[in-house]
Order: sequence, then structure tokens, then C-alpha cells
Amino acid sequence: MKFPLLLRLVGTLLNASLLAATEPAANEDSPRPQPNILWITSEDHGIEMGCYGDAFATTPHVDQLATQGLTYRFAWSNAPVCAAARTTLITGVYPTSTGSEHMRSRVPFPAGIEMYPQLLRKAGYYCTNNAKEDYNLNQPGRVWDISSPQAHWRDRPANQPFFAIFNSTVSHEHAIRTRPHSLVHDPAQVRVPAYHPDTPEVRHDWAQYYDSVSEADTIAGDRLAELAAAGLTDDTIVFYYGDHGSGMPRSKRWPGNSGLRVPLVVYIPQKFRDLRPPEYTPGGMSDRLVSFVDFAPTLLSLAGVKPPAWMQGHAFLGRYDTPPQPFLFGFRGRMDERYDLVRTVTDGRFVYLRNYLPFRPAGQHIAYQFRTDTTRIWWQLHEAHALSPEQDAFWHPRAPEELYDLQTDPDEVHNLADSREYQEIKARLRTAQQAQARATLDVGFLPEGELHHREPGVSPYAFARDPGVYPFERIFATAELASLLDPAAIPELVQRLSDTDNTVRYWAVLGLLMRKSAGGPTGRDALRVALHDSSPDVRIAAAETLALYGSPADRTMTLDLLAQAADPTQSDALIPMAALNAIDDLGPIALPIRPILAAYAAHSEQLPPDRYLGYLQNLLARYQPPAASDLQ
Repeated sequence: MKFPLLLRLVGTLLNASLLAATEPAANEDSPRPQPNILWITSEDHGIEMGCYGDAFATTPHVDQLATQGLTYRFAWSNAPVCAAARTTLITGVYPTSTGSEHMRSRVPFPAGIEMYPQLLRKAGYYCTNNAKEDYNLNQPGRVWDISSPQAHWRDRPANQPFFAIFNSTVSHEHAIRTRPHSLVHDPAQVRVPAYHPDTPEVRHDWAQYYDSVSEADTIAGDRLAELAAAGLTDDTIVFYYGDHGSGMPRSKRWPGNSGLRVPLVVYIPQKFRDLRPPEYTPGGMSDRLVSFVDFAPTLLSLAGVKPPAWMQGHAFLGRYDTPPQPFLFGFRGRMDERYDLVRTVTDGRFVYLRNYLPFRPAGQHIAYQFRTDTTRIWWQLHEAHALSPEQDAFWHPRAPEELYDLQTDPDEVHNLADSREYQEIKARLRTAQQAQARATLDVGFLPEGELHHREPGVSPYAFARDPGVYPFERIFATAELASLLDPAAIPELVQRLSDTDNTVRYWAVLGLLMRKSAGGPTGRDALRVALHDSSPDVRIAAAETLALYGSPADRTMTLDLLAQAADPTQSDALIPMAALNAIDDLGPIALPIRPILAAYAAHSEQLPPDRYLGYLQNLLARYQPPAASDLQ
């Protein structure tokens, strides 16, 4: 899509006239109506915009909005992928607390909680969503007045205030790789981040990404013009934001700053100046730390509704705004077909990542991500040993803890976690992360199968509040012990293999697995017992450990167990997915069972439709023989 200079100038001038801060002062003696609230969102783009100082970006409409509104210097999406981020927005509760952190999962909705449109509708708002929902929680009844591509605030009853979302997908990950495409932004002028190799493919993808952000900006300009044409600019609070970092690899799906930081511009008309925060000045920049979990309580606060106590976010605007928070929190769970568990915290300068499965690299083979040229060339150069250490780190196991200084290392490539001079900072952020897990009763420490089967049909948010069902402290302590990789913890991990709780035993096995040859042989007898555990997740983890570090006899037995667990016809998708992830970790060791897996792959198209089916098929496809056309 072309963006001629004349059109950009016209759009800029149009928005300047629409949003000029020349509104008459509100009449304090007359009753004031509730504000309309308009959210303009775009997918898969970070702060690569002019209003954030990026001179390479072409974003005149949002830049103009920023001259009349307040730009938030540091906003996080909490999750680096769309469905989990959107689930955070719609509830004001962390998905790690509701069990909805995993990409496109479907979890029972907690009783006693509502999605924010339901609360706004009770407050008299007409609520529309155009058009994406895609939450990881079951919807609790009717949520929107209208949710469809036709949804629009103009269809509301006369004089009713509205809340409306317009979500643009033109900057989504798929737009980076859509071909043919005539580039508008010059690839030669791209700044390639330190973690990416500097190749023509990478430069092309980055330039095409900038093109797609410009398209999203144009759509935002259309929505603002629509509002002005209806004479509603002075009556409407406007948010513009992205749903997580860019769609480029090691932004999307990665829970560091490059995956979580989003643009956020808020315009509050003069009529509603009492709803502005103290730092609000047209064209100003707020240093307040905000994140998606704060958006729902902020909406309610703007509408004059006190946020309910169960919301875990903090209102940063409106009648019920709260003091600034010292930290923001992020998370990563299952990304499509690949399992992971990362928790992140930042104070705005330093970013701390806690990798609870450090033996798995950040760059796991996610089929959808590998459709992007940058991912493929990056992997090929890794295989050819042609990357710098900063570029190669994405494809290797991680340290249990990572710490980055965004002031000196904005690309997050120099891990300071082991540096002596940063130990106090690391300890402060680690303590904040642990306190957050405790305060929210983080259920992400349950393997996904256990999350659904521990109390079938009951919301994880609900059962987590019963320590008899979810002994959080025991599970969390074992996960910490397992993943910090201290060799001295091996005897304690072996002892915990006999715990009465499935997930304690699961983490004890993972602790031995992560210690490789030091852990497997030491706990071999207990691991052999664990092959017959009542929990399939424990059995799978024990089988992987013994296949890697047990005897030849162990290997034969465990490969048979993993092949049976991977059968997609024998159980719901979660157990085969866990087994196939373990099998992939084995690499060449799993060669004897490849024919069995290939047979599963050949019949996977006959499986009944399911929310997880595509992910299961992606895992099985790696074992399907290539088609004849692929060999030519």
C-alpha cells in the first residue's frame, strides 16, 4: 500500500483540526453526561511509531493524536501473544490466575467475575466490538451489545453513551510475510536489532512490518475522522494501542520488553478534564507504568464505576485512579504447540525473566512462526554456526534467570543475572516476581492437562483458592527448586518424587531432567517407579528423563510409553501434545518410534475438530514423510 506525502499531510491536518485543544470549558453548573470511550487497536506492533521517537516510522495520524493526548512511555501487554493479552484486557485479571495463559485454550470462567463490557452495560453503556474476541476463557453469558464486523457505535440508541473497540489486523504477523509486496520503507534504512542476523531477508521483513504499521495508522485516522464527522470528538475519550510487540520473531511470543511493550496514546477531551491524571498535558509523556491488566479497572473508573475488588489491575485514569505501581508483570505459557513457563517483571528500566523450563530454548519450533522468512534464515544460520553469540542465544537453552538493563541494552542481549554488581537489583525483581505469583495464586505451575483435570469443570481460579485442592506453596517451592538447577537439590528432588500431589512429583521429575546426567542416574530407581504414576504428565516427564539419561533398557521401555501417550485417538489433545513435545526434545533418540508417529500424522486429518487440533497436527507433521513434490 502506498502512502504519498500529500495524503499523509492531509490526514495530519485533518486530525489536527479535529483534535485541536480549543474546546470551550465545561459548564460546571450543568450535569455532565458519561464520556463515550473509543478504543482503536492494532495487532502485532510495538512502539515503532513517530510519537515514540522512531524517525523511520510513518504514522502521522496517531502521532497527531499524541500531540493532543498523553503518550505512555512504558506500557506492557502482560502477554506477548494475542489471545492471552486479550484475555487479560477483558477481565482485568491475570491469565496466570485464571488458568487462561495458554494460547487459544478454553478454560471455565470464574463464578462471581464478569467481563468488563458486562459491567459497562450495567452502567448504561452501549458496547460494541469490531470484531475480534478470541479469549482463552469461556464467555460468561452475553458480553457485548454487538460483536461483529458490522458492530459500530453509531447504531446505539439515541443519547446513550458508547464504548467501542475497532481492532485492525493489517499489522498482524501474517502481513510481514505476505508476498508479493512492494516495499514503501527502504530496507537499507532499517535498524536491525542485535538479536537478529543482518540479512536481506531480515531487512525486508522489518521494512514490510513498518509498512503494515503505516496501514494500521491510516485505519486509525479513518476512525478518528469518523468520530469528528459525527461531532463527537469533544465527547469521546480515545485510546490507541497495539496488542503486544511486533510480529517479528523474538518480539511476538517472547516475554521480554520487545514482546510486551506496546504503544499507548490516550486523548481525554477538555469536557472531561477532571478524569485526566495529574501529568496530563496535550502532547505530554507519562512515566507511569501501566499494563493490560489495568485497562478494565481504568475503563470503569472513566465511566464513574468503582472497579470491583476482584480485578487485579489498577485504574490509572478517572474517578477511581490509584497510586502508580512499582512493577509490571509479564508471562509466557504454551505458545501454539510448544510448552513453556516464563514469568517477567520490570521496574521500567530493568527486565527480569524467570525461566522455569530453561532446558527449552526461546526459539522452539513453532510452525506458524517458521512461515516468516526471518525465522527460517535465522535458523539456517544457527545450523551453519554463522551467528554471533547475541544472535545465537535464541536457539539455545536459557539460564534460569535473565536480567537486562534497557537503558544500556534496549535489545536485551546481555544477561546481567550473574554480574556481581547487579545482584541487589536481581534480588529485588525476583522477590517482586515471587510475591506476584503468591498474590495471584499462579496456576501456571500446573501442567496444562492437570489444569483441566484436577477439578474437571471447575475454574482454576476457583479451585486455586482451596489449598486442599491446590497446595500452591508446596508446588511453587518445588518448581523453584527444580528450575534453579542447583546440583545440591538432587536429593530433595528425589524425596519429593513420593509427594502426594501430582504436580509436586511432576516438578521433581523435571528437576532431575534439567540436571541432565547428574540428575537422571541419581534418581533412576525413583524415575522407574514414576513411569507408572497415576498422572500422565509425571509419566511423560519420567519417560523423557530416562530416555535421555537411563540405561538402554530404560530407553526402549520409555520410547514405547511416549509413543502410546502421543496417540491422538486415545485421549484429549493435551496429553499427546505433552508427549510430542517430550519426543521432540529427544532428537535422534526418538528415531525408533518415528514410523508410529508418521502413522499418527497420516490419520490426523480424520480427527474430530477441536480447539487444539491444529497444534496437535503441527507437532505430528514433523514426522510425516515429505511429499514427492517436496523432494523435486
